[in-house]
This record gives sequence, C-alpha cells and structure tokens, in this order.
Amino acid sequence: MKRAAVVYNPTKVDGDRLKKSVASHEAAAGWGETLWYETSVEDAGQGQTRAALAEGASVVLAAGGDGTVRAVAESLRATGVPMALLASGTGNLLARNLDLTLDFETAVGLMFTGYDRSIDLGLITVHRVDAAESTHVFLVIAGLGIDAKMIANTNDKLKKTFGWLAYIDGTMRALPQLRPIKMKVSIDNEKWRSVSAHSVMAGNCGLLPGGIELIPDAKLDDGVLDFIALRPHGLFGWVRVWNKLTFENGVLLKSAAGRRLLELTPKGNDVVYRKGLDLRLRLEEPQEIQLDGDEFGLADGLEMWIEPAALRVRV
Repeated sequence: MKRAAVVYNPTKVDGDRLKKSVASHEAAAGWGETLWYETSVEDAGQGQTRAALAEGASVVLAAGGDGTVRAVAESLRATGVPMALLASGTGNLLARNLDLTLDFETAVGLMFTGYDRSIDLGLITVHRVDAAESTHVFLVIAGLGIDAKMIANTNDKLKKTFGWLAYIDGTMRALPQLRPIKMKVSIDNEKWRSVSAHSVMAGNCGLLPGGIELIPDAKLDDGVLDFIALRPHGLFGWVRVWNKLTFENGVLLKSAAGRRLLELTPKGNDVVYRKGLDLRLRLEEPQEIQLDGDEFGLADGLEMWIEPAALRVRV
C-alpha cells in the first residue's frame, strides 16, 4: 500500500489542521498511514526527507516556506520520488512558477491525486572565506548583490505581517549599502572576464512575487540556467532596471505588439541576460548570497550549474 510522508515546518504550518486534512485525503485515496516529520533549527528538512525515503515513502510533502521546499528537494534529488508542495511561506517561489494552488485543502489533496512532472535543479558550490565549501540545490534563483542584501535586511516580523511586501522595506534598507561588486566571471568554461555589477543571479525559473518577471525566458525543464546581471549606471540606470523588470518583461513581452516595440527600442546594458550550463564567480571581496530567497551567509567564490530533470514534482 502506498504511503505518503509529510515534512513540515511547525513555525509555518498548523500541524493539527494539516494532520486532519491529510487523514481525510489519505482515506479517500485508499493510501496507508502517512509518515510525519517535523523540521527543526538544526535540520531544515534534509534529514527528515532521508528518513522518509528509508521508510519507503511514495511521495514527500514539503509543508512550509521556500527553505523547507529547498531542503526537501535536496534529499529527493535524483531519487525519482516526487515532492508535493504545501506552500506556506513568504515568497512561495516554486509554487508560483509551477502555477500550483496556494489553497490549503487543494494542495494537500494533490499529494494523493496529482500527476508528476520532472524539473531541473540548480546546484551551487559555495566557497567561504575560511576555505570551507559546501554544495546545495536551488529551485528558483541563487545570487549575490542587491537581492541578497535585500533579503538580509528584511525584518522577519514584517514578513509575518505583510508577506512578500516586507521585501520592499528590505530593499530600502539595502540601498545605502549598494556598491558595484568586482568579480571574475566564466560561463561554460569560457575565459575568465573581469566584471563589475550590482547583482548577479542564476535562475532555474524567473517569476517573483508581485508578478515581477525577473527572467522571462527561464523555464524549469529546459536543461539550462538563465543568468542575469544588474549593471545600472547612476540613478537613471536604476530607473531603466525597474522599467525593464516590470514594464518591459511584465507587460510588453506578453503581447505581439509589445514584442515588436521592444525590437525597435535601443538595447541598453543595465540588465544583461545570458544562458549556460554553468557559471563560476571569483569575488574580489566576500559578499552575501541567497538561495531561493533565504540568506546564506558570505562567500568569496561560487560555482552554479544545472542538473536536468533531477526532481519529480507532483502537480
């Protein structure tokens, strides 16, 4: 008999409500008793997911924020066991990019009745100042610069009250810290180039809260990563960045007339896009980094690459 497993963050999810809902859907589907695992400060979900696999779980529900989803995906990588989602965080980035429901009951039901699709995983090796290094997965976006500073400066209390709108406050707090970051860059083992940018990100998909299309061409199953660098020059450069990410990507690219208009518009270099299988960065000074919207400390070097079709997701 099939058995599901639930890995849930008790600070994000009402455990009692979740257990009642799962029991109801489990019985209706004729599945065996669900396995339960609670995340902790010490283990965000990787160890719990490995325990669920050892117990023979047919599907693992990640119930929590983007950090819980990333941790569960890390242990499900290349196992063939699908991950279901109960998105209960601030950004809910993967759920938005998969166009999955954020409705509680519907999301729980999908764990038992949905179908599975394969998506790519981003992999990142982080090189620390003390020579330590570690490798992790990311499902949506990893990067450094203004995005990482914004996340590091976002107030957790505001996140609980206002959701993703709290990132606006984090952005305003990060602005005084903004300086161009000097680094060496190599894409797909090309020659190292010296680059200066306010932010560099690698995306497996590109839709952010608020409908912002950060990387409109990024797809979860195309076998490549999409890279973006923000390189504004002065105040008007930031205005052009905002116009590109909101109006051009979010409005003009969605219509044939808008795309024709963009073809006639002179191309600037305030926002630069590239595609590739891997990206390597050597930073002149340590910088804050983020994975899927979570602060991830300081690094002085990064390697990011794609692993095609490495995760099954229940949709």
